[in-house]
This record gives sequence, C-alpha cells and structure tokens, in this order.
Amino acid sequence: MRELRLPVLHGALCSALPLWLITVSVTKVKNLGQFKSLLKIWLVLMKLLATTRRECVKITAENPEQKMKTVLMVAEKPSLAQSIAKILSRGKYNNWDKVDPAELFSKAPTEKKEANPKLNMVKFLQVEGRGCDCVVLWLDCDKEGENICFEVLDAVGPVMNKPRGSERTVYRAKFSSITDTDICNAMNHLGEPNHNEALSVDARQELDLRIGCAFTRFQTKYFQGKYGNLDSSLISFGPCQTPTLGFCVERHDKIQSFKPETYWVLQAKVNHDKDSCLTLDWDRVRVFDREVAQMFLNLTKVAKEAKVESMSRKEKAKQRPLALNTVEMLRVASAALGMGPQHAMQIAERLYTQGYISYPRTETTHYPENFDLKGALRQQANNPYWAETVKALLAEGINRPRKGHDAGDHPPITPMRTASEAELGGDGWRLYEYITRHFIATVSADCKYLQTTIAFSIGPEHFTCVGKTVISPGFTEVMPWQSIPPEESLPTCERGDAFPISEVKLLEKQTCPPDYLTEAELITLMEKHGIGTDASIPVHINNICQRNYVTVESGRRLKPTNLGIVLVHGYYKIDAELVLPTIRSAVEKQLNLIALGKANYHQVLEHTLDIFKRKFHYFVDSIAGMDELMEVSFSPLAATGKPLSRCGKCHRFMKYIQAKPSRLHCSHCDETYSLPQNGTIKLYKELRCPLDDFELVLWSSGSRGKSYPLCPYCYNHPPFRDMKKGMGCNECTHPTCQHSLNMLGIGQCVECESGVLVLDPTSGPKWKMACNRCNVVVHFFENAHKVRVSPETCESCEAALVDVDFNKAKSPLPGNETQHSGCVFCDSVFQDLVELKHAAMKHPMHRGGQGKRQGRGRGKGRRPGGRPNPKKPKDKMAALAAYFV
Repeated sequence: MRELRLPVLHGALCSALPLWLITVSVTKVKNLGQFKSLLKIWLVLMKLLATTRRECVKITAENPEQKMKTVLMVAEKPSLAQSIAKILSRGKYNNWDKVDPAELFSKAPTEKKEANPKLNMVKFLQVEGRGCDCVVLWLDCDKEGENICFEVLDAVGPVMNKPRGSERTVYRAKFSSITDTDICNAMNHLGEPNHNEALSVDARQELDLRIGCAFTRFQTKYFQGKYGNLDSSLISFGPCQTPTLGFCVERHDKIQSFKPETYWVLQAKVNHDKDSCLTLDWDRVRVFDREVAQMFLNLTKVAKEAKVESMSRKEKAKQRPLALNTVEMLRVASAALGMGPQHAMQIAERLYTQGYISYPRTETTHYPENFDLKGALRQQANNPYWAETVKALLAEGINRPRKGHDAGDHPPITPMRTASEAELGGDGWRLYEYITRHFIATVSADCKYLQTTIAFSIGPEHFTCVGKTVISPGFTEVMPWQSIPPEESLPTCERGDAFPISEVKLLEKQTCPPDYLTEAELITLMEKHGIGTDASIPVHINNICQRNYVTVESGRRLKPTNLGIVLVHGYYKIDAELVLPTIRSAVEKQLNLIALGKANYHQVLEHTLDIFKRKFHYFVDSIAGMDELMEVSFSPLAATGKPLSRCGKCHRFMKYIQAKPSRLHCSHCDETYSLPQNGTIKLYKELRCPLDDFELVLWSSGSRGKSYPLCPYCYNHPPFRDMKKGMGCNECTHPTCQHSLNMLGIGQCVECESGVLVLDPTSGPKWKMACNRCNVVVHFFENAHKVRVSPETCESCEAALVDVDFNKAKSPLPGNETQHSGCVFCDSVFQDLVELKHAAMKHPMHRGGQGKRQGRGRGKGRRPGGRPNPKKPKDKMAALAAYFV
C-alpha cells in the first residue's frame, strides 16, 4: 500500500537566506518518468496549500519494501525558488604590505569563499542535501549559472547518498522565463550542467582576480598619499575596466586635439505658392574654400528661376526592430530612459524574478521557430496602453519577427505577463513598458512611407528637395518615438517646370568636435570590441564611475576626470596593450573556446597569466613614465599646503592642504587627517586637545555662518562610543574639556530636534551660538566684553544659564549694570539681545518678533532630545566617574 503524505517540514528555514529548497522524497521509483508521474499527483494536491507559506515541503510515498529516495532542488534566488515552487505546486596574501604583487600571478593560491559568510550557505546546503539521492539545479541559465551549479555540487556531493552503479543523480533545469509553461517544460526535459561553461567562468574569475589585484595593489601603493590633490583612495586596474576607460579617454583626446575648420554652404529657397517656400539642399553639400564658394554663389545668382530636372516618388519602408537583447536594452535604458546600465540591469533582473519578463541576459535577437509569440501577445490584450494595437494584430495576424542573430543562449527579452504602473513603480514600469512596446513592434508591420524627391538646377548648380509622407505607420504606432515626423507636402511638378527663386545665400559654418561618449555609445563600443559580456558590461561602466575616473554629465555622457586621463595616457606610454581592447578581446575568444570544449582550461589560464606577468614586471620597471605624467597633473604632498598646526605624535608642524578634499598632512609621521569641507581652517589659539595633544584648528563657514574648533585626530578617530567620525569639539562629549559640548552647550536647537545650540567662544564681540547639527545661528549680546556658559541651569526650561559682562560705556543692561546671569530663552533682561539667523524661529519666545524675542517661553536643556540635565558633580573626578558610568 502506498500512502501520500504532505507537507512534512524540513526544520525551520531562515527566510533571510537567498536560497529556497524544495525537497521531495519518493519511494519505489525506478526511473525519472515514474517520478514525474508521481509529481503530477503532488501538483494537484499542492493546490490545497496555495494559501500556506512553506519554506520546505517534503512529499513522501512509502512502501515498506522500498527505500525512500529524496530529490534536492536548488534555485539561485529566493524569489526564483518561490516562483518555481508556486508553479510546480500551482500555488596571508590579503596583506598588501607583506606580499609582493608579482607573487599574485602564480604563487598565491586562490580560494572560493562565501560572499556572505554570515549566511553559512555551504553548511546549509550540506544539511539539506544530506541523505538526498538526486539534485535538480535551477540556477540562472547562463555561464555564471553553470558555474554556481558546480559550486552547489561541491557542497552537497559529499553528503548525498551514493548512486547505485551508473545511476544518474544530478539534473539541470533549463528555462528562460518563470512561467507555468517554461517551468513545467524545464522539469520535463531535465539535462546536465555544462562543465565547460563553468570552467570558462572559473578562468575569467581567476584571470581578473590575479591581474587586477597585482596591478591595483602596486599602483595604489605607489601613488597613494604621494600627491596632494589626487582624489582617490584606490587606483584600480582591471582587464575589462581599463579598456572601458580607454574608450572614454580616446574620445576626450579627439575633442581636445580637434581643430575647427570653416566651410561654406550654398542655400537656395524657391516659392511654390504665395505663402510658402521650399528650402533646397546643395548637391555639393559644402566647400572649404571661400573664393570657390563665392564663385558658385555668383553663378547661381544670375539665374532667376529654379528648373525642375526630375521628380520621383518611391514607396519605402522603415523596418521594425530586431528582437530585444541585453545590449540593446541597456543602450535604450541609458539614452532614452536616463537609467545607468547597472541600475537598468538590476531592474530587469527584478522584473525577471517576478515573472514579468523573460531572462534579461541574452545575446540573441532571433526567436526560435517554436516560440509562442501569439501567447505572449495575448497577455497584453487587456493592457490599456496598447490593447487596441494588440487586438488588431491578433485579429489580422502577426508578422514574423525579422531574422536576427542566434547566439544559442536564451530567447530575446520578452514580456511574459501583463503589468500596470501601480504594480511595478516608476523605473520598473518604464523599463517594462519599453520591453513590451519593443516586443509588440517586432511582430507588427514595417512603417511604410512615400518619399518624394525633386531635383532642381539653378544655373550650373544642382539642388535637391526631399519630402516624406506616411502611408502606413506600422510598428511606429506602438513606438511613436520612431515615427517619421510630419513634413510639408511637396508640390506636384514635371521636368522643365520652373519656380521663382526667393533667396540664394552663402552660409558660413564650422566643423564641430565630437561630443563625449554617451553610455549607449560606450556599450556599443564594448560589444563591438568584445570587452566584457552582456552580464558584466554594466559592472565595468559602473566601476569607472565609482573610481572617479569619469563623471556622468547631462545626457548621460561620460567625461574623464584628470585622474582617468593621466592613467590611460600612462598606460599608453608604458604598454599600450594594457588599455587597448585587442588583448582582452583575444582573451575573451579563448574563454569562449573553453566554454565550447575546444580549448584547455589550464593551458589558457597559464598562457594568459604568463603574458600579463611579463607585462606587470615591465610596468613596474617603467612606472617612472606614468609618474612623470602624475607630477605634471598633481602636486606631491610634501610640496603641497603650508604649515598650520602641530602633530600630537611628533610635535612637528602639519601642512594644511587646501585643495579638495582639504586635509592635514604630517610628513614626519606620514599621516593624513581629513577635515570639514566647504569652509576655512585656521589655528585655534595654539590650544591642544587634552586627549591626544594635537593642536586644535578652527573651522568657519564665514563671518555670518557658524564656526567650531576641532581636534584633527579626534575628528578622524572618535574617542568616545557616542561620537562618530567627522564630529568637532561642538559635538564632543568629553566631560571636562573646556571646548566640549558639555562645557559650551546652552540648549536644544530651536529648529531641529537633535541639535544643541553651542556657544562660539571666538565670535566676540559679535557673539553667537550655533546648532551643532543644522544651520541655525543665534546672534546675541553684541559688544559684550565676555560671555561664558554657567554650570547652573534654568529652572523653567533647563537650558544652561549664560554669564555676560559688558563694558560700562556700552552696556545695554538696565541701570547701567555691567554683569548679568540668566537664561537666553526665559530671562526678560535678555529679551531684546537675542536674534536668530538662517532659519525660522520656532521657539515660543520668538513668535512674531522678526528674530527679536517677544515675551517668555520654555526652552530645553543642552542635551539632545530635551532630556533633563543631571545635577553636575562638584569635582572633575566625580564628573569623569559620572560620565563613564
């Protein structure tokens, strides 16, 4: 007797793990066909569980005479595994200083590690795979996915049950979209993982790792900290990244070396009725000699009429687009949608895992003969944006897509189910909309139009006028940006007809340099020269942006920075092949041969590493050539800046480097300390930090802004747990330092909730206190001789009291008094002496007073959040004890 039981949970799976598993146990199964039959029964029963969320489900058919078999199914992403389940159920060498980079080419062993060790993915796979008889791999169907297949097998292979004889235990599911049809079809046609493709990925990873690390470590260590205005903490090199940067710098060099030339164009206009005229194009296009151009102008001015030499009408067609592949999708996303390639790829992957589109990484632009085009089109029949076009196509019959390139990987990117803007959100919807419109366009008719061409002669010179009239819009109905713009219709005429000339003139123009590369143009160049794959192209472009080698300008144009230009010119000077696309293109061809089983993995790896090792040694020996370019463009730290404050370690003067990012550099200790930006820095009275003996400096945003002292060391290395990097003395919680928040803080900011108003002790005689978080500045007690923060607090609002001393001649205090102690928020004596700047005062005492105090109100203590100040201990030791406790 067989008994079907479900569900049995395999432990408690952590939902945060990026891997879901479907574990199926079957008994008395002699072959895969019987397993599939039993699975179909399970599919029907699993409908009952459609509303129950299970991370792991086990199906068991027991027979006392037979041993139970278990199948482990592995998917790459949690969302993918969830979709598959739902469909099937219907519901030493890392130390830069100790290792010579040259050793990374051969001596250093490579090791694969988990990207996120906290997930313990290998251990998790081993626990789930223990005792299983078969494994079905549902990884992404590309080369990287094949590589992950074997990583999974390395983890689960040793703990699975041993096969009986030649029994097959490893199965690979191949699918291009997450739909019922595709997933079930993949389950019915299980294959094997491709070891050659996995090896090609291993080779690419190891080559990029060894070559990139060796060059990056060497040039970063060589140049880092050597130049004062070299704004980069990592000067990276990559076999694909560097040629990508090379394309951008090559275009920059063409722009810089471009010399404009003046040319002249002959323009003629003829009247074809009373109210309109035609502009004719000169058949010679342009001439670069002024005298020659003037001669042609004189010849045409003699004529009074333009004679028609010929008129032709020809029906033409604008072809519908090829089916969509990854590169074209990235080009359009950048050029038309304003999305960076990396961002566009992330959105496409999300749309894929949610089942909205087919697999987004494909080089193919040709649909296979058995692809269900009508089925994909029917999914869009009720979408209000293109429902009419789709219904018309289904009724009249679709056109077979144009024959494109079949790379043998995945079908073109296709919408698999309908969606709305509310479902997908901003960028997700925009990309999905383009993919869908592109697909509908591929099965639509070509755009047909009538082109009319009239040839004119004016004296001895010939001119032409061309007009287009749309006959049938075809695919441009769904892709309106591709439509032919409406033009004024040309008159009907015959050979020999004459039109009066309204104007003939000479236009002087200049040749223009090319513009900087757009991301779309760069993607085209990378594809053309074989730099990167459809999966890695967005990563390489993103890297050169993140490394500060290029900046993204308007129109998503990539403008090289000074650092990017110097690096590429340096590579050209030492070894041009490091930056030219030729050598990487050759390597990519070898890697593809490994994937096809036509090249030996070890031989390709060894040969390529040997070439780059030789190049590395030559690069190291010739680095002075690049350094010469660096010296021209950047200033050495030792020659940059001027002495400002003393180092707390060596007590020598540190130099202040004003160029962004501004910083202090101690040449003796070879240490660099970052500083606040967008302000001025000066020495603060030669006072020293009580913690590290560094001289304090004063940062100021100007006479009308705020200023505060800071310790260069504490600013970069916070001394207390509640401090963060980048905090000055006005946020320092030291309990006794005279410059700290505890000593100079007055009360909670009147504008923001987290800030504290801190006295600026350097601001006299125009005294002020400023928020240590926002831009609020409060001016008070102008012309006071001295302003101090008292240890006492206000009984009403818990803000610190302020002691003020005035000169007798300038005292605004009543009765010509010179001293007063009180709360700046509550004391009526101070009500006319406080004025707010840079923000709207929200404190009750400031309502309706144009920055002047109007009546009494409540403030809050100097501690953030309005927490009351504890009673202060009487001596310093008690203060320290209170602070640390």
